[in-house]
Amino acid sequence: MTAPSFRPSLRLADRTLDLQRPALMGVINANPDSFSDPGHRALATIVDQAAAMVADGATVLDVGGQSGITNVPEVAAAEEAERVVPVVAAIADRWGDVAISVDTYKPPVATAALDAGAHIVNDVSGLRDPALAPLVAERGAGLVVMHTAAPPKTRLQETDLYGDVVAEVRDFLAAKVDEAVATGVAAESIVVDPGPDFTKTPAQTIELLRHLPEVNPAGAPMLLALSRKDFVGALTQRRPRERLAGTLGAIAAVGSGSGVILRVHDVAEARDLLTVLDALEGDDPIDPELRLADELRWAAGRPDGTSVA
Repeated sequence: MTAPSFRPSLRLADRTLDLQRPALMGVINANPDSFSDPGHRALATIVDQAAAMVADGATVLDVGGQSGITNVPEVAAAEEAERVVPVVAAIADRWGDVAISVDTYKPPVATAALDAGAHIVNDVSGLRDPALAPLVAERGAGLVVMHTAAPPKTRLQETDLYGDVVAEVRDFLAAKVDEAVATGVAAESIVVDPGPDFTKTPAQTIELLRHLPEVNPAGAPMLLALSRKDFVGALTQRRPRERLAGTLGAIAAVGSGSGVILRVHDVAEARDLLTVLDALEGDDPIDPELRLADELRWAAGRPDGTSVA
C-alpha cells in the first residue's frame, strides 16, 4: 500500500506551511478531561510539553480546551477560551516559526485564539456554526474541515449509517470546502480531515483510510488524526496509551506522503518512523559516512560493564 499524497503546501496569513514531507502536529491539551493528559496542569507544565514537542520535530501545535470524550459535558465558550488563550499566547511568544492551531468549533474561542497568535482553526464539527468560516476568511487563517455525521459530543457507531462511507465523506468534505470558499476562505488555506472514529465504526474508519485519494479527489492538504484512535484500539485491543505501535503502523501505511499533517501525541516516535521510511523508500543518496555514535549503541555502558565515555 502506497501512502497517498496531496497538495504540498498550506497558505496561512503570515506564512506558507511546507508539506513536501508530512508535518507533525503535536497535541496540546489545555483541558482537564483529556484521555491523554488528564487533570489540571499549570501553564508552565503545558509550555514544557510544547517545548519537548518542538524539539522533537513538531512544526504545528494543536491547542484544545475541550475534551473530545463524548460523556464529558461541553464547555462554555468563555471557559474554553480561558483555557486555550494563555497557552496559545505563550507558544506564539516563544516559537515564532511554529504554526499554532486551535481545536475548536466555537467562533468566540477561535476569535480569542487568533487574537492571541493562532494561525489555524481546527473545526471538528464540520462547519456546523455558520459564523466560523467567515471569521477564518476575515483573518486569513487556515481552516481544517472535518467530516462528522452528528454534532460534537455525540458517540455514533452504527454499522448501517453509511451506504458508501467513502463516497459520503467525499461529498461532505467537498460541499464544506465549497461553503468555506464561498465565504471568502482561500482554497489554498483549507485542510480536509476524514474524521477517523468520529461517527464511524472501526470498520468504517478503516475503509476510509484505505481509500483516501478517493475521499479527497481535489487534493487539498489532509489532516490525519490517527494517534491513539479507537480503530487502533479495536484492532489491537489496547488502551489509549498502549496504542503507539498501532498508531505508527497506521502512519506508515497512509500518512507518510506529501500534503499531510499528522496530529500526534508522540512526536519523537512519529519523526523517527518518517526518518526511516524516507531512507528506505526515498531516492536521496545516503551519506556513506553515516555511523552510530558509541554512546547510542547500548542502553547503558558496554556489555562488559565499562563506560562508553
